[in-house]
Amino acid sequence: MPRQPLNGLFNKTEDKTMNRYVKITAIAFLLSCLAGISGLAQDTNPLFKDIKIKNYIPHMTWEEVEQALRRTDMVIIPVGSIEQHGRHLPLGTDSLAAIEGCKLIAQKTDVLIAPVVLAGLSEHHMGFPGTITLSPQTFEAVMYDTAQSLIRHGFSKIMIYNGHGGNTTSVRNVIDKINQTTAATAVLLNDLRPPAGASAPQSPAIDWHAGVGETSLMLYLTPALVDMSRAEKPVLTLPEIVNKADANRQSEPNLELVAGANRFRPIDTGKKASSREMSATGVFTSGDPRTATAAQGKDRTDGFVQTAVKFIEAWKAISR
Repeated sequence: MPRQPLNGLFNKTEDKTMNRYVKITAIAFLLSCLAGISGLAQDTNPLFKDIKIKNYIPHMTWEEVEQALRRTDMVIIPVGSIEQHGRHLPLGTDSLAAIEGCKLIAQKTDVLIAPVVLAGLSEHHMGFPGTITLSPQTFEAVMYDTAQSLIRHGFSKIMIYNGHGGNTTSVRNVIDKINQTTAATAVLLNDLRPPAGASAPQSPAIDWHAGVGETSLMLYLTPALVDMSRAEKPVLTLPEIVNKADANRQSEPNLELVAGANRFRPIDTGKKASSREMSATGVFTSGDPRTATAAQGKDRTDGFVQTAVKFIEAWKAISR
């Protein structure tokens, strides 16, 4: 039976016209919405790709930090460097790795992450453009003042995670100063021991800087910043005293003390031990960075994150 009009005002022709009108109106509305979205996109910074990260202080408001302080008095300060990392890794490798690793910890336990202390002690890398170095006095002052600010807000458990080996002595100085001069407790997360029975990641005999391990780490943490087409196996030219010490370590292992004292030293020491003098590319490994994989980086990161989370939860438990 033919469909009857709803009332006498509409016939079939008018009904089809109305349907066409509704469709046209809907399409016009959709296009206007899309135009609005397009206009909004054009009015915002196209380079900003960050998303808001939980417990990361630079992304939080003061009210969110105030609320967090009702739940926790724990904070991690990441510390890094701006220094050459070969032709395939960014200058910010140490800082970026420290930040991203700490962010991952803060998603698994309620601890806040402070802004990174971005530049560190990198005089031995100044032979490569882009490297930025601070004096130990400036570096330690920035770290200590950062900690002091957090302590004044109510954070009493300060953890520092150091992404650059060249910072180690100064970082330990600051941790000791915090413990000696404030009511807060400060520890270095780099000192955490992995769980008993945990296997150490496989790495070449020499893998000090921008090598297989560090490249794998960045392939996992910040893959868009790694250019593997520029990665290459380095040719190392270590100082003669280092080669001699290494050659005799079998009979006297303590000669490593001499070798270590003559690697990665400023060019003006005359030790031929700056990074540019020891490696034309700035990479230090006996392996090949081209063998690095994101899977290796994930394994390294997951092991550290799990160890840190377990420690933080244990510290919370004994503080209740």
